[in-house]
Formats: sequence, C-alpha cells, structure tokens
Amino acid sequence: MTTEKTQRINTFIALGVLATVIAVVCIIGSITYGRNNEIIQGQAEATEYRVSSKVPGRILEFRVKEGQTVKAGDTLAIIEAPEVMAKKAQVEAVKTQAMALNDKAEGGAREEQIRGAYELWQKSIVNRDIWEKSFKRVANLYKEGVVSEQKYDETKAQYDAAIATEKAAKSQYDMAVTGAQKQDKEMAAAMVDQAKGAVAEVDSYIHETILLAYADGEVTDIFPHIGELVGTGAPIMNIAVMDDMWATFNVREDHLKKMPMGANFTAEIPAIGASVIMTVTYMKDRGDYAAWKATKQTGQYDLKTFEVRAEPITPVRGLRPGMTVLYRINESVR
Repeated sequence: MTTEKTQRINTFIALGVLATVIAVVCIIGSITYGRNNEIIQGQAEATEYRVSSKVPGRILEFRVKEGQTVKAGDTLAIIEAPEVMAKKAQVEAVKTQAMALNDKAEGGAREEQIRGAYELWQKSIVNRDIWEKSFKRVANLYKEGVVSEQKYDETKAQYDAAIATEKAAKSQYDMAVTGAQKQDKEMAAAMVDQAKGAVAEVDSYIHETILLAYADGEVTDIFPHIGELVGTGAPIMNIAVMDDMWATFNVREDHLKKMPMGANFTAEIPAIGASVIMTVTYMKDRGDYAAWKATKQTGQYDLKTFEVRAEPITPVRGLRPGMTVLYRINESVR
C-alpha cells in the first residue's frame, strides 16, 4: 500500500515537473516567437580604374608591384615603342623643311637675284632709249619721204618691243624686291603649323609610353609581364582608390523598407571586428533572373532582388575590398 502511494506521488511530481517545463518553454516561446534575427550579407568594394596605353609596344619596365600604394602622377610602367621614335624623326624632318620654306617666303629673293633683276631692267632701259631715238629719226625721214614705209614699220615694231621688254624687266625687279606673294607666305606658314601639329601628336604618343597614376590608390592587379607586347588600349594594371569605398548588398524587396534611400544603419565588419554607420546611396533592381520564387500557389508572389549600396559615414581604418559586411535585421513575423 505504501509502495503504491509512493509511486502515485512520484508520478504526480513527474507530471508537475513536465508541466512546469512545458509552461516555461511556452513562456519563452511566446516571448521570442515572432522575432527573427535575419542577417543581410554584403561585401566591401572600392572604385577601380584601369591603366592602359594609347600606343602598342613592349613592356620595358614596371615601377610598381601589386599591393603597392601609389600617388597621382607616379610612374607605373614604361613601354618601348621604336616605331613611335622613328615617326618622331620623320615629322622633325618635315618640320625643318617647312620652316625653311617659310623663311624663304618671308625673306624674299636673295640679294644676288635682286641685283641681277636690276641689271636686266637697266639694260632694257638702255635698249629702249636706243630704239626710241632710232624710231624718231626714221619717223622724220619717213615724213620727208626718204625711207620706205616698211622701214618705218620695222623700226616702230622694234621700239614697241623695247618698251615691252623694259616693262617686263621692271616687273621682275619689283617682284624680286617685294618677295613672295601673300598667298605664298600664308601657305608656307600653314605648312609650318601642320608640321608642328604632327610633331606635337607624336610627342603625345611618346608621352603615353610612360604610364602614370591617374589618382591615389593601391595596385591590385598587373596583367602582362616584362617583355610582353601590349596593344592599343590593352589593360596593363588595375588600381583601387581606397578612399572611395562602399558596401554592396543583395536585398530581397520585402526587406527594402529596412534600408530606404538615404537611411542610416549599423553594419558589422567581422574581419576587423568593427561596427560602422552606413548610409544607403544607391538602389537598383537586379533583374528577373534574381527573383525569389514564391513557395505557395496562393497568398504569395515572386520577390525581386535589389542591389543596395551604402557608404560609411566616416572612413573605416582597415576596411578593404572583398571584406564581408553584415546587417542584422530584427523583423516581426506574423
């Protein structure tokens, strides 16, 4: 009898303990139920720019290594382009020729040419004077009937020719003194400008054989090796601008209300053990290929994924591209 009574008491105690445990579990569940600590995982990224050359050539030297920090204007690499140097010699020769022609046009005829034209002019004057006198004598004799009309015509023709020869000699002398025409001078000057432009163009190509850093940053990738040929516009290296960093998150659209444009939120960076305040600065639909499909036929719809970018309010020491960035969302579940 006593044994049965003890067993009955133990059973009641066990049931009481079980009921208590169930009650405690229910209480904890009622408190925590409806709360879901969901994490949105993102990744730190930085602005990068690609270094390339306008001219084809061979990599002669690298002045930097991957992981090295560079400043704007630092020399990154040198390209060997012998074809460009040969072109420089050609355009320099054309420039010299154009400048010589321009000097000749501006300077006019040489002193010897001017003197020769003057002597021919003076000779033509003397010849004209002789024929003028001869014509006057023949004309007087013709009036007196001493010489024939044919002799008169011949003398007059020689006199007219002497006058024309003098005018031609005078114009040649004037042209020698004046120099080249205005159009010739302008053409010669234009040839000089054209040659200078060609030299400037080749100089710009030579400048492009020395690759410089466009902005401060860190060398992340170097693609070719020393001695390799690279074409026009071929990528040579990438440089990350470490001062311009942000985090990218892929967010389901039903969570966007937690990350609206311009909103501030606190994110965690496990790699450096830091919490940072970030601001949402960009939001864009990822497209239909990134949709979350509904699991039920009724009462649900496909949810799209959005790319959300957020920037730290203040620079974060130690943050590097590729590091994980976490945003914990405490969302009520009905």
